[in-house]
Amino acid sequence: MVDVGEMVRWLQLNAPRGGPDELSQLVVRAAPAINASEIVIYLADYTQSLLVPLLGAGLVRDELSVDTTLAGRAFTSLDIQRAADSPDRVWVPLLLGCERMGVLEIVSPAAADETMDGPAWEVAVTIAQILVNRRLYGDVVERMRRRRPMQVAAEIVWGLLPPLTFATDDLLITAILEPCYDVGGDIFDYALNGDVLSVGLFDTCGHGMKASALASLVISAYRNARRCGLDLVDTATSIDRWVRSEHPNFFATGLLIELNRRTGRLSMINAGHPGAMLLRDGKAIREFPGPTALPLGLGHLSPRRPRVHVEDLHPGDRILGYTDGITDARSAEGEHFGLDRLVDFVNRALNDGLPSPETMRRLVRAVVGYQDDKLEDDATALFVEWQPPHLPLGHLRDLAAPRP
Repeated sequence: MVDVGEMVRWLQLNAPRGGPDELSQLVVRAAPAINASEIVIYLADYTQSLLVPLLGAGLVRDELSVDTTLAGRAFTSLDIQRAADSPDRVWVPLLLGCERMGVLEIVSPAAADETMDGPAWEVAVTIAQILVNRRLYGDVVERMRRRRPMQVAAEIVWGLLPPLTFATDDLLITAILEPCYDVGGDIFDYALNGDVLSVGLFDTCGHGMKASALASLVISAYRNARRCGLDLVDTATSIDRWVRSEHPNFFATGLLIELNRRTGRLSMINAGHPGAMLLRDGKAIREFPGPTALPLGLGHLSPRRPRVHVEDLHPGDRILGYTDGITDARSAEGEHFGLDRLVDFVNRALNDGLPSPETMRRLVRAVVGYQDDKLEDDATALFVEWQPPHLPLGHLRDLAAPRP
């Protein structure tokens, strides 16, 4: 059995000595430590439709389709893949937690042996960690992921986004944003603080630089309010005031969510946003009530403070949030993608047992295809899953026991 520890330590010690563009060659030099002749890093492009090789000296590889290749199957299924006609090759998902970055191609005479799986996973995790740590020191990763120039408005938004996927033993949040290269108005954020997962999904009015500038203000105001310890109502009120102060002729719709991961208690403010869906037992069962507040920036038009909807989730429940670019996408005949088509798509994906990040990817690809690859508005979708490790009545432990 291969002992991968030496290779991992060598990579961790040597990666900080070079720039991010040297990582590929560093990995090639380390490959013999696990009896591999080659290890090639493939990164998913921004649309998650191609796997692009990050090549070092002497390596030659083509881009690979996510939808039609074995490498793509490793990316979408999150499982190691082998081909019967290529026994010296194994494809390993390149993951950091549940964040999908791409895949590794490992070429080794031991590739067909399943005892290789453990070392392959360990190598992949190590490389993913190094990629994340080193990519901010250069532009090679960003350049490889871009298939065409990115507009400044999109550059602003992508620079503000958290990782698209985050997971713990009991929570998962995953999102996707399209179009990738000229977005402006849609943005999201999340944070886990103790037992509370906070999620914000926003859609600002307008397009281009004005929309991305407003999105930047909204997400910064959301983070500031959250980090100051404000509750949901005061958070919505703070964002509303900042929008009205700095962009008096604009507004943003939004979903503000807090989920207690120990009890399943969900609190939500819908500020003029499309309604989020509750999914249970493999199907969408209903929309959450809403709106419960005016769009952010228009709160002065009503004397009412934002209202919080509270609901107790069941273990395994999912929340699907989306922006109107999903449901308002139009076919060539002018028919909207619509809520019914959205619900049907998600139901089928859940019944097929797809990983949630892959469900999001396929959903946005379906929306883009429905509109002949020409979206007229940003299309963003977001999943939150609650999978508590304790029993369904575990929250009863929070109740004081009766005194004897």
